[in-house]
Amino acid sequence: MIWLRSTIYYLCILLFALIVSAAAGPVWGLSLAAGILGIATAFHLYNLARLLRWMKNPRVDNVPGSFLLWQDVFDRLYEQVRSQRKTQDRLAHMLERFTSAGEALPDGVIMLDEHDRVEWCNQAASQHLGIDRVTDIWQIVTNIVRQPSLREYLRMQDFAHPLMLRTTRPQEQVLSVQLVPFDTTRKLLLSRDITQLDRVQTVHRDFIANVSHELRTPLTVVGGFIETMIDMPDLEEATRRQQLQLMYDQTQRMQRLVDDLLTLSRLENGQQMKEEEVDVPQLMRLMHDEAVGLSQGRHEVRIGTLAPARLIGNHDELHSAFGNLVSNAIRYTPQGGVITINWVVDNEQPVFSVQDTGIGVAPEHVPRLTERFYRVDRGRSRSTGGTGLGLAIVKHILQRHQAQLAVKSRLGEGSEFSVRFPPHRLLAD
Repeated sequence: MIWLRSTIYYLCILLFALIVSAAAGPVWGLSLAAGILGIATAFHLYNLARLLRWMKNPRVDNVPGSFLLWQDVFDRLYEQVRSQRKTQDRLAHMLERFTSAGEALPDGVIMLDEHDRVEWCNQAASQHLGIDRVTDIWQIVTNIVRQPSLREYLRMQDFAHPLMLRTTRPQEQVLSVQLVPFDTTRKLLLSRDITQLDRVQTVHRDFIANVSHELRTPLTVVGGFIETMIDMPDLEEATRRQQLQLMYDQTQRMQRLVDDLLTLSRLENGQQMKEEEVDVPQLMRLMHDEAVGLSQGRHEVRIGTLAPARLIGNHDELHSAFGNLVSNAIRYTPQGGVITINWVVDNEQPVFSVQDTGIGVAPEHVPRLTERFYRVDRGRSRSTGGTGLGLAIVKHILQRHQAQLAVKSRLGEGSEFSVRFPPHRLLAD
């Protein structure tokens, strides 16, 4: 189209020059033709210069304007630049969305080149592996994360299986790291924090081992005595009674363990708690009588402060939780010691507490007291009849009541276990 218009344009000039030559002579015709061609050349050179200037800074808003053929050229440039600008904006938006999606992922994502250098990583990967997203870019990842197992994993190019990586910086955690190729040269290194899962699996393994250990001793005792009775049917009556009593004690111990396991399982299943009005002062008097019976006169058990406040909660669960705290105080307090139970309202928060003058707990053991089967002194715990699950049950009951357990203890001076309930569970008079 442009060539056709240009041909017509120059043919018109030639025709006009021939007409002038016929009318005024060839000199005038050639002069006119030369003048028109000179103006046209100057016009083209001017627009060509404008085009060259624009190409140094090509933008949509500064495309030159003209007329005739050059206007068509500039219009097409404008359309192309605008189309490219839209394409660039769309690609930039897609890249921004991709980057935002990568940043939002809870898993770490590291883009590596063919030499295992970091091209990009998201915030999660930076936190997992301690990568500085400014200074560590284009650094080899194994120079940043100095783990021999990671170096070997990258060397083997094992895309099928993840690598378990334990790190201590920036914090102690367990990571699952997996290599994923996504083009001919680049690959993704994905990291997932499985610290909590690893802890749960560890607790599960320990739980099974502890249950097996706790059941093995009484079963061994009972089985041994039964075998003795089978092999020696003519045992003396006193010996038989002694062995039967020991068998009964061991079966009772297994029964307590099974009951606590069932209680803990029910609490962990998250069943809906039936809430009711709990007359805590009456419950305190009941626990006092139970504690006196458990102590059998070996301790002084008393009620200190007894507020008239009542509570919204589950009576049976609170009875179990408070009873565990009181029975622990009795078990770990030597004969002649004092156990004091209190029920007070502190700044509109109801607080239950048990104070004793027992053996106390060392500070390093306090954070782990509510773990299942955790014992400060295993031998002493078994001799006092504990299953190792009491405080774990207390923890779950208090969580269901949005309450918090606080422990103050000094070795040889005694302990105080206090339960602080939220104000909304306090029943208005």
